[in-house]
Amino acid sequence: MSEEMKTRLLVVDDEQSIRRLCMTIGNTLGYACSEAESAEVALGRLESDAPDLILTDLKLPAMSGVELLKQTKMLLPHTEVAIMTGHGSIESAVDAMKLGAYDYIEKPFRVEKMRLLLQRMAEKVHLVTENEFLRERVTAEENLDGIIGTSANIQDVLRMISRLKDTRTPVLISGESGTGKELVARAIHFRGLMAQTPFVAVDCGSLVPTLMESELFGYEKGAFTGATKSKAGLFQAANGGTIFLDEIGELPLEMQAKLLRVLQEKEVRPVGSNEKVNVDVRVIAATNRDLEAAYRGGTFRKDLYFRLNVVTVHLPALRDRRSDIPVLVHHFLDRYAKVSQIQVTPAAMKSLLQYEWPGNVRELENCIARAITLGDRKTIDVVDLPPAIRSEQSEAGAVISPDSASLSTTALAEMERMTILRVFEQARGDKALAGKMLGISRATLYRKLKRYNIPLKPSAGDSKAEAETAVQ
Repeated sequence: MSEEMKTRLLVVDDEQSIRRLCMTIGNTLGYACSEAESAEVALGRLESDAPDLILTDLKLPAMSGVELLKQTKMLLPHTEVAIMTGHGSIESAVDAMKLGAYDYIEKPFRVEKMRLLLQRMAEKVHLVTENEFLRERVTAEENLDGIIGTSANIQDVLRMISRLKDTRTPVLISGESGTGKELVARAIHFRGLMAQTPFVAVDCGSLVPTLMESELFGYEKGAFTGATKSKAGLFQAANGGTIFLDEIGELPLEMQAKLLRVLQEKEVRPVGSNEKVNVDVRVIAATNRDLEAAYRGGTFRKDLYFRLNVVTVHLPALRDRRSDIPVLVHHFLDRYAKVSQIQVTPAAMKSLLQYEWPGNVRELENCIARAITLGDRKTIDVVDLPPAIRSEQSEAGAVISPDSASLSTTALAEMERMTILRVFEQARGDKALAGKMLGISRATLYRKLKRYNIPLKPSAGDSKAEAETAVQ
C-alpha cells in the first residue's frame, strides 16, 4: 500500500514511553504513525498532515485532551479521536464521548485491547469514507464529470480526493497531459468544506515570462507602462480558497523562488509596491514532468518541490487502465449524443482498446465527439475513427478476420459485463447510483442490463413502464 493510502495515526501524550508503545501497535497494523508531546503541537500538525485517528491522553501539560478533541472536530470532523485516561478520570472520559470521542481506554492498557480499539476506529473511518465516496459519485456537480472509471488505480484516486477534500494540505497532482489533473483539483476543492470559497486555476505554462509576477501577485498603478490602475493578482483572487497551479514545472527558477517565499510567508508584494498583502490559500499544483528529476537536474528548486509535495496524487495514463475505455466511451456518447442511442461496433471498440492514447482521456473524448459529428449518428465503426487510430491499427497488422472479430466481441462483452456487475456490487444494487458511477444514462444502463441478462431488481424511483421503455 502506498504511504498516502495508509491510515494515519497521531499519538498525543507527554510520556514518551506511552507514545512509543502506541506507535509500535499502530505500525504493526500497517498505519502511518506520528507523535506529539502536547495538544498544542498536535494542533499545529492537523492542517499539514491531517490524521485519520488521534489517540490522546486526557491530561496533558497545558491544553487538555478534551480541548484537543473539540478543536479537532471543528477542523477535521471525520477524524476519530480516542481518549486515554487513568482510573480516577473515567467520568471525564465519558463526558468526552458526549463531545464526539470515539471511545476511551484506561491506563495501563493491554496491547491487544489497544490494538482492537485502533482497528475499530480505522474501520469506522474507512466505512464513512467509502459511503461518502459512493455518494459523491452521484452528487458531484456537472463540472466535475469526467473522473470516470472502475479500475483499481482510478478508484484509489477518487478515495484520495475524499480524504483530501476537507484539509488545507498542499497537494501535488502528477500525470501525463490529458489525464484530468484539473478535474481532480476541482473535485478536491468543490467536494469539501471549501466549496463556497474561490477556486483560481493558473496555467503556468501559458504565462508570459515578463508578466508572470504581476499576474500572480498583482501590481500598483504606475508600476510599468500601461499600468493605469492597481490590480490584484491571482493569489489575492484566491484568498480564503484554493489556487491551482497547473504545469508548475514550467515556471522559471526566478519565479519559483518568489513563489516559495509566498508559500512560506503567506503574503505577496504587488509589483511596484512596498506594502505586503496577507494571503491565505490552499495550494494544489500539477505537473506532467518528473519534478524529482528536475530538482536533481537543477531546473526546479528542491525546497519548493518539498513544500508542494506533501501529498501526491498520481493520475494513471489511459493505456494503463484500458478496462475503463468502454465505460468512458459510453460516458462521452451520453454527453454528446444522449438521445441518439449510438452503438459502437466491436471492431471499433477493439481499435479503441488497442490504441496507445498519447493524449489520454482528453484525446478519447475528442475522438468520440469527432465520430459523432462526422458519422451517421447510429453506429460508430472503424472508418469513423481518427486517421491516427486507423493507421496505427493497419501498421500493427490488425486485420480483423471473422474469427478475431468474434473473439473481440466476446472479450469486450465479458469485460463490459464484469465492469457493470462490479459497479452494481459497489452500489449495492442501486441502479441510479450505478449509472452515475459508470457515467452513463439510466436508459443506456437498462439496455446493457437486458443485453447481459443481469436481473432487473426494482429500486426506489423505478417504475415498470420506465424500465420497459428504456430497454426497448
